[in-house]
Amino acid sequence: MKPDLTIPDDFPYTKVLLKGYTEHSDTDAFRSRHPSMDHVRRAKIFNPFDALEGFSEAVAAKNVLYEYRHILSDDQKKSLDAKLNTLQRLTCNGMRAMENQLTVTVIYFQPCQDKDNFSYGYRGQYLTQTGIVWNVDSAVSKSILVGEKRIPFSDILSVDGPPGLFQDDVWGDALES
Repeated sequence: MKPDLTIPDDFPYTKVLLKGYTEHSDTDAFRSRHPSMDHVRRAKIFNPFDALEGFSEAVAAKNVLYEYRHILSDDQKKSLDAKLNTLQRLTCNGMRAMENQLTVTVIYFQPCQDKDNFSYGYRGQYLTQTGIVWNVDSAVSKSILVGEKRIPFSDILSVDGPPGLFQDDVWGDALES
């Protein structure tokens, strides 16, 4: 069924409506004053508009899954301490760190930074940082510098390196020199 498209008698624009769409030729004065818009510029008009700047990022941040911090067992703590001590001896100064250029992967806990999130203060994410170890500071800041990221010892879950890096017999001679 077609809808009834009758025009009311008191419609003020009946003459305009009955004329139909205007068509302009390329030589028309209107066309010279108002040239056609190219497709690229015309498409930009219909691009989505973000009226609330940052809103979509804020909504996406709420979808991040946070978890509780893992508690390391005594054996895991000893193993992690041994790895950090090995890295500290191999990067005890800038010259030694440049010589060895040890590439490691550190998995660490980063607490939730969003104050509006229900996980703020007691949950977080486990992130991975891979890079060259430049510094292991067990005295002052109790942290490790991997690439450009400084990670506190208390947040580290695991440290992995190239095969044989954390075996004392392999590095025993190099550590004493």
